[in-house]
Amino acid sequence: MFIRNESFSSYLSKFPLTSFIIGLHILIWGFFSLPFQDSPYWFSQADGFNSAIAHGQWWRLITPIFLHAGFTHLLFNSFSLAVAAPPLEEMLGKARLALLYAGSGIAANAATFILLPPEYSHVGASGAIFGLFGCWLFMALNRKNRISPAQSQILFIILAMSLAASFLSPSVNVTAHIFGLAAGFGLSALLLKRDI
Repeated sequence: MFIRNESFSSYLSKFPLTSFIIGLHILIWGFFSLPFQDSPYWFSQADGFNSAIAHGQWWRLITPIFLHAGFTHLLFNSFSLAVAAPPLEEMLGKARLALLYAGSGIAANAATFILLPPEYSHVGASGAIFGLFGCWLFMALNRKNRISPAQSQILFIILAMSLAASFLSPSVNVTAHIFGLAAGFGLSALLLKRDI
């Protein structure tokens, strides 16, 4: 499930949406890493700043999904996406995977806006990625023909470790992680309404 054996070119060919999202994350991080004067300003216009959202800057519910605070943040999220998304792209197809990913990320950011203080600001794809794990969790509990008991055990271990790490790190948006996971689970009930 989470082990990939394809060559790089084969991976790009078989999983175009996953590859596109990872490439977009890298491209945007690279752009904001360039040493031009207005970079911090434009970054600040796209992060998830709750007070700005409250004043009508609704795009901040979407744009933080594609921003990262540094190279380590980018690397961890890209790796998580690279291993969790491909089997879902095969099962769901590009359109439903896009809906799952974007919907989970937006739900995570909306929960952050509603539940955290106005001065709170955040970036990262973690909420959307936890939505993918929410889909895997839905299948482990409700579509057991799609995931083996051994794979379910691996999933539960990954989720337990990821959630524990979320609570242990003060810089992590725990709200986004929890609500991204819940959104992915809930969306999967609709996206997997018929068995696949």
